[in-house]
Amino acid sequence: MDKHVVVIGAGFGGLAAALRARAKGYTVTLLEKGGQLGGRARVFERNGFKHDAGPTVITAPWLLEELFQLFDKDMRNYVDLKELDLWYRFIFPDGTNFDYTKDINHTLKQIEALNPSDVIGYKKILLESEKIFEIGFNQLSAKPFHNFIFMLQQVPAMIRLKAYRSVWKFISSHILNDKIRQAFSIQPLLVGGNPFDTTSIYSLIHYLERKWGIHYPMGGTGALVSAIGKLLIEEGVNVQLNREIKNIKTVANKIVALETDKLETIACDIVISNVDPVNLYKNISGYKYKKNWKIKIREKYARYSMGLFVLFFGTTKKYTQVAHHTIWLGKRYKELLNDIFYGKVLPADFSLYVHRPTATDPSFAPPDCDSFYVLSPVPNLTANINWKEEGQAYADRIVSALNKTMLPGLNKNIIDSFFMTPDDFKNDYLSQHGAGFSISPLFYQSAWFRYHNKGEGVENLYLVGAGTHPGAGLPGVLCSAKVVDSFL
Repeated sequence: MDKHVVVIGAGFGGLAAALRARAKGYTVTLLEKGGQLGGRARVFERNGFKHDAGPTVITAPWLLEELFQLFDKDMRNYVDLKELDLWYRFIFPDGTNFDYTKDINHTLKQIEALNPSDVIGYKKILLESEKIFEIGFNQLSAKPFHNFIFMLQQVPAMIRLKAYRSVWKFISSHILNDKIRQAFSIQPLLVGGNPFDTTSIYSLIHYLERKWGIHYPMGGTGALVSAIGKLLIEEGVNVQLNREIKNIKTVANKIVALETDKLETIACDIVISNVDPVNLYKNISGYKYKKNWKIKIREKYARYSMGLFVLFFGTTKKYTQVAHHTIWLGKRYKELLNDIFYGKVLPADFSLYVHRPTATDPSFAPPDCDSFYVLSPVPNLTANINWKEEGQAYADRIVSALNKTMLPGLNKNIIDSFFMTPDDFKNDYLSQHGAGFSISPLFYQSAWFRYHNKGEGVENLYLVGAGTHPGAGLPGVLCSAKVVDSFL
């Protein structure tokens, strides 16, 4: 084709969309604001330590394999995905552990040790999760939802699946033990949602994990991004880094050109945006259709995901007893989540996701050392938090808590620490209010009610990424590119 597709943003949604457009024969230019491909999946390398800054868990790997298969290539020749046996280790405030594993019998024994009657409950969760998965993922995740009639046609199925329930209510209807309830309801936090108000459609993650497992790319998520980047170059995609879009030029209801911060003008026939939709519609100059009623309603009533505080550090010793993925839970659960999602100040306590990639891949640190990434959900920038003042103190509190629990001696062995706050998400990723995952995955912000993959106001704009249908998380953003593919 002689048509030019310009993709704005090189997160996973933009990377996938660029490849899909190229596979259909379009001339493709990919523009990225930052100095690396990957968007949130950037990589930090400091003093021999490596840190993935974004997603660290790979599920549904076939969605990635598809991108290589578009060009009759095998992803295994580009990157090595290793399937993990231990998925998550949960550490509770009383010091007890719960290992969530690939081996379902081992998981069932762990459940039985906490509450024997919940073994049956977990089996029911998997059966119900499979039903939700078949409709919510297999049938609808790669379907466009810009047509309201199509949305209405799905209502009977959503009612049968009780999609109006929250994830917490869904889990609690089958599980009695509070620790197990917490362990099996954290999935919405992986896509920016509060388990107590996120639609139970996201419970399909339980079956998705069981169906395809949890994987880790050797060399980190950055190695996966590099593999996709290599494929882009091989297939003739024009990749331009350090290019931020500042202005959109339209003629007769179509975008005809984009202007960058380098004062360049790039002509285009089709635009695919991997920018936060709120930022795209609200802040990029020259967009003439801001009064579109769908955009205005979403802006007015949007509720955003929580913010993220991410602490990176190395250690001068190896913590061999620490799993690759650990969920360290604080003493409060529902109350803490309420403070994070609805509060206006920084809570004094926290729960943490601790990522130790050196458990699987020693290349992330010098010999006899470990690399760590610790993520703490925090309020987004709608809260009254001055991160320039609070950031270091908050990091110190996290180190102190880990030193007393799962990482004894951390205060003496920590090295080369730094952190990211919601301020960085706003500045580096143009995320509205510094939200970690764009708008929240609430029932009334899903499907048709989410930002549409077919852009508003102009004929040749399409959207991919966390803020669009079907939502955040790596499978979600990869599916958003499949939706856009159906329009091209």
